[in-house]
Amino acid sequence: MPETEPPASWEYTLSIPNDPRAVTVCRRTLRLILTLHGLITLVDTAELLATELVSNAVRHTTGPAALRVRWSAGVLRVGAWDADPEPPDPPRDLTDLTAEDGRGLALVRSCSDLWGWQPLSRFGNRGKYVWCDVSQRAAQAG
Repeated sequence: MPETEPPASWEYTLSIPNDPRAVTVCRRTLRLILTLHGLITLVDTAELLATELVSNAVRHTTGPAALRVRWSAGVLRVGAWDADPEPPDPPRDLTDLTAEDGRGLALVRSCSDLWGWQPLSRFGNRGKYVWCDVSQRAAQAG
């Protein structure tokens, strides 16, 4: 069913345990959210971005994590919170094809319109929130 008007603003947060299986749960939940809101053109890019962000949160920390998805004014923000307050390592160069890890944030930088991070406490746990934005126009053009 084609959309005739943009969907209203909304936000979802999925709290996850520190478990690698949570990455799949987040990816599938995100696909369902975007499909139900009529934003299917954003699904593939958003799944890639969420996978990278949530994988980092689960892999590099020992505490709880969360996926946050927000739609507002034609922009989808996908972010992951984790219990480590240290900033993420800067994105690596994607041309280093021999590197076995460290390319996640480079993919996030390449596939999103904007990305960043900020310190953020959640339920009394200090941590950080790493996020990226994808506009609906950019997804339709790509």
